[in-house]
Amino acid sequence: MSKTITAHATRADQARNPYFYIPFEVPSGTTRIDVTLAYPKAEDCIIDLGAFDPRDKGYPTQEGFRGWSGGARDRYFIATDDATPGYIHGEIRPGTWNVILGLYKVPEAGADVTVTISLDASPRKLEPQPARTFPVRNEAGWYKGDLHCHTFHSDARGAPELLHAAAKQAGLDFLAIADHNTITQRRYFHPQSSPDLVFVRAMEVTTAVGHANVYGVDEWIDFRMTKPSDAHVLEKLVHEKGGLLSINHDKPTIPWDYEFPAADCQEVWQSTWMAWNWISLERYQQRLAAGLKLSAIGGSDYHQPDRLLPEGPLVLARPTTVFWLPELSEDAVLAAMKSGHGYVTESPTGPHLEIRCGGIVMGGRAAGLSEITAVVRGAAGDRLVLIDATGPIADVPISGEDWQQNIAVKNPQKFVRAEIIAVASRERLVAEFTGALEGRELPWQLKGADLADQPIRRALSNPIYIGS
Repeated sequence: MSKTITAHATRADQARNPYFYIPFEVPSGTTRIDVTLAYPKAEDCIIDLGAFDPRDKGYPTQEGFRGWSGGARDRYFIATDDATPGYIHGEIRPGTWNVILGLYKVPEAGADVTVTISLDASPRKLEPQPARTFPVRNEAGWYKGDLHCHTFHSDARGAPELLHAAAKQAGLDFLAIADHNTITQRRYFHPQSSPDLVFVRAMEVTTAVGHANVYGVDEWIDFRMTKPSDAHVLEKLVHEKGGLLSINHDKPTIPWDYEFPAADCQEVWQSTWMAWNWISLERYQQRLAAGLKLSAIGGSDYHQPDRLLPEGPLVLARPTTVFWLPELSEDAVLAAMKSGHGYVTESPTGPHLEIRCGGIVMGGRAAGLSEITAVVRGAAGDRLVLIDATGPIADVPISGEDWQQNIAVKNPQKFVRAEIIAVASRERLVAEFTGALEGRELPWQLKGADLADQPIRRALSNPIYIGS
């Protein structure tokens, strides 16, 4: 059984709701649905693609989501035993289903859209969803990971197996795979999580005006936000399920343009430092100064290609987030993300950075603070800068590869955090970045002046907070 549905999407439709629904009926006994989308794709015409089953009752729903591929695919299938990456296999419920189109870019004249739907009732098995595993490495210490990356379950070309190999090549201990608006990457990563490399459950809530990562939740979270206040709906959906919410790459080209929710973390560093991360850091600083307790994390936003690339400044784990954990497990990683007991560094071999005040560690709170102990490894010749709510309060040269110093601070305000600024290493870091471009122009609308003048951070600590 096959049918073709045509529609015309306009900018008025986009303004009313960026999600456009094409309903179709599915009879009892159906075991597979195939959908193909055709439209005049162009620079000013990009339409995303997804699926909802009859359980969807509108935003925010907790049931009915059956898949999302954004603009990465123009077709999908959903069956009882299998599905296109990004889509959820399982029971094909009878009733009204919807093809959902994301009206990301619509030309002034609108766009003609054709959707072809085929239904099949051949006998098929009903395959269960993958079970979560709970690996643990029973050893306390500093552990390294990347908290933001993608596979072909959303808009990357590479399979989960390739991303797994890239994480092992980088020497990571944990990895969060945050595919866009879907959770189907768990098909691979749930059974493959192990004490050698713990996979953290994640999903990137992706809209046209802001991205956020959800961590530690097995269920799908509704991404169909349409107004600024929906950020608070998102926080409620996440926290009701015991998850963590992080605001992603709040900088050009997709800043966070919703109201600011009760987030647990902020991704202050995404990809190489030169990818406008000083904007994210400035906004993080402003939020801390306003009194928010917000853990700093980093993630590469690496979209795994269809081959394993060698290590370099533009691949997985650039930057790397490092946490002190009592054990390596998903629960321990999530707890450290919430508490902020860690730092972000340029790569898996980047500088180590920790600050403490007596027994108070990063992410902790001190009643008062007059001295900071800084411990740095791998940054000789660079500078350590301490910052409070008013700005920099100390600037100290790092005189050795294994360096520790007690630094007096006078009446710091609200918090103290630390940054390692490249000095001796700057020329090398710029050369590595430009070399990785292999002759291509500077990306992300960067200018030569940015390379020449912007301070390059090599590591960022989480704050020690001050006061009750």
